[in-house]
Amino acid sequence: MRRFSRSLTPEFAGRPSHRDIKARGVLEGTAKNSASIVAFTEAMNGLACPCAVRILLLAHREDQGSMTLDESIKKGPMRPVQIWISLICVLLAMIDGYEVVAMPFSMPAIAKAWDLPNSQVGYLLSAGIFGMALGAVFVSPLADRIGRRRHIMLCLAAITVMMALSGLSSSLWQLVFVRAVAGLFIGAMISSLNIIVSEYASDKRRGLVMGLYGAGLPLGSALAGFAISPLLKTFGWHAPFFFGAFLSAVLLLIVVFYLPESIEYLVHRRPKNAIHTYNRIAVRMGHAPVDVIPVASTSLETTGTKQGLGEFLQSPLLVRSIFLWIGYALLISSFYFANTWTAKIISDATGDAYLGIRIAMLIQFGGVLGAVLFGVLTLWIHGRLATILLLALGAVAFSLYAQFTGVLSLAMVLAFAIGVCANGGVAAFYAISPSIYPTVLRGTGVGLMIGFGRGIAILAPLLTGYMLSHYWTPVDAYSFFAIVMGLSAVATIGLHLTFRKASTVPVQTQG
Repeated sequence: MRRFSRSLTPEFAGRPSHRDIKARGVLEGTAKNSASIVAFTEAMNGLACPCAVRILLLAHREDQGSMTLDESIKKGPMRPVQIWISLICVLLAMIDGYEVVAMPFSMPAIAKAWDLPNSQVGYLLSAGIFGMALGAVFVSPLADRIGRRRHIMLCLAAITVMMALSGLSSSLWQLVFVRAVAGLFIGAMISSLNIIVSEYASDKRRGLVMGLYGAGLPLGSALAGFAISPLLKTFGWHAPFFFGAFLSAVLLLIVVFYLPESIEYLVHRRPKNAIHTYNRIAVRMGHAPVDVIPVASTSLETTGTKQGLGEFLQSPLLVRSIFLWIGYALLISSFYFANTWTAKIISDATGDAYLGIRIAMLIQFGGVLGAVLFGVLTLWIHGRLATILLLALGAVAFSLYAQFTGVLSLAMVLAFAIGVCANGGVAAFYAISPSIYPTVLRGTGVGLMIGFGRGIAILAPLLTGYMLSHYWTPVDAYSFFAIVMGLSAVATIGLHLTFRKASTVPVQTQG
């Protein structure tokens, strides 16, 4: 004790160690930081001197003055723990991407095995989309009550079971029911993933992180083709679903052990044992534990806590929700059209079914680039402006594709561009939507956006099929959805303009 005290005073005649010099600087710099002084005093009273120094240094390094854990995450650099959390969510999004295309890719084998007509094939293909729309509306809000982490575990466990039951189904209607239930939890999980990734990303890198996360779903869908094709050839149509169940089970274990709860949920909802959970996350992030959870900021967050769902009916949240939901619905309609009809239109035009599949894969890989492009753009411009840019470029890509469908080389390039803008636009909406809502309504708000959008988008493939059969040419279809993409950009501009005046909602992505 005497040695350490002397090392912190000018009277010490010997050369102080690097550790002692650093401890002296910390002590001087924390004269106004009562939390650090308390930590230092307690450490000095009960521990040997070197351990006390290390405790003080650790507490101060991450405390950064009086910042809370949430503020430190937002204002600090991306730590390895935050990167690992983001990576887990990317893997979960890839699993979602796999499960979304498992049925369409397996459909030819199922139809052949059960001798299904096209009308019954349509039921199977629509069941999952219908379930995802319902899940986003009715299951997503559960996350605001039980927490994001528990919600993700619940959804992932249900998806694992439903994927296994899909492989065990022995009749059409069994499989339709199981796929619809699986869709409930696939659609519900996406909103919680968006929120976790957004909240654990720093303000400076949130746009880039959300862009990389958004690439997970199209990347999972694109890579699914490489896994499902050999499984179908070797084991039959059951195998892709069993493989999907295995992947989901592995990710469930990773989530149980490594994915933390939303800090903002703990601060604003304060569930049972919230302080224990908060401190466990704090220690993992390199922060000192606290005795009391920080007080929630007095902003729209607090207002949402007091008013609950009634907040949706008040300005500016109502206006922003309308613009957000309409913009997303128009975009996701174009997304579903491009992903469900492009391959068939190319196959019908060329007589080459394999070429149609290659075009479909190009759209998915374009989506990967689009999500990354959105993330990079947010390093310079606001996330909503980056979204508007992607939507406007998407309208141009759809319009050009309509003019050059007969030129194969150009059609392939433009199909990739459509994937960049349509699939990338979906990732962009996932990135900009969480911060529009207060914490206690975030799961509900994002879930309603996804549910409303997908509920409208279900009509896109059906409407296209009817119009192509009676009135439209492929050129007319792509020209129509070019207009739809343009209207989505207009709605997003309206959303951005609502933030021009003073707003209490934290900015999602800054350029």
